[in-house]
Amino acid sequence: MDIERKHAELIDLFVKQAAVLDGPALAGLVLEATSHPSLFAFSEILSVPTLAKLEGTLYSSSLDVLRLFAYGTWSDYKCNAGSLPALSPDQVRKLKQLSVLTLAETNKVLPYDQLMQELDVSNVRELEDFLINECMYAGIVRGKLDQLSRCFEVQFAAGRDLRPEQLNNMIQTLGNWLDTSDGLLHLIQDKIKWADTMSEATKKHCKEIEDRVEEVKKISQGRHGLTRPRGDAL
Repeated sequence: MDIERKHAELIDLFVKQAAVLDGPALAGLVLEATSHPSLFAFSEILSVPTLAKLEGTLYSSSLDVLRLFAYGTWSDYKCNAGSLPALSPDQVRKLKQLSVLTLAETNKVLPYDQLMQELDVSNVRELEDFLINECMYAGIVRGKLDQLSRCFEVQFAAGRDLRPEQLNNMIQTLGNWLDTSDGLLHLIQDKIKWADTMSEATKKHCKEIEDRVEEVKKISQGRHGLTRPRGDAL
């Protein structure tokens, strides 16, 4: 929770700074944000109105870079490197970290071969060092390195920014979840009512048995009194 709070505070700081900057200063802020070792979400910064003003200016490439870090991967950068500025080592590391998160969104078992291809890593040692030092120690993923099966078993992965086209699917998924939850809630309520009804019936039945036992006791005691032998007359 503390990590999430610090991350939210960091995003808020960059959002406030972006709101009052423009031109080269705003481009510098984008570079700082995409290089920051603790920042892994960028859509809120991207939504600041001043960023949209970079479109069509000398600094429009900074806007493209911010979009890449919000939604893209290292492979996306390689495919579009000709139209994007060169990345610093810190940015390269960050984009590769984000690429691991993207892969973990859809698969919880990531083959080493797939990871090495996606991250441009040439050997297993380098890959495992990256996963341990840059991903697990950073707190963005947890998992198990399976050297025998040559795969990374993901136990937890931080979520990335939702792409605009993903919102409808997310809304639909949440709607389905709410419908299912509502159905389960009604089922549970029905079960509770049934249990309450059965409990009352059981209590009533027990009371009837107790009353019957008491009645039998009284009858038995009455009969016992009538048949008790009298003492011998003197």
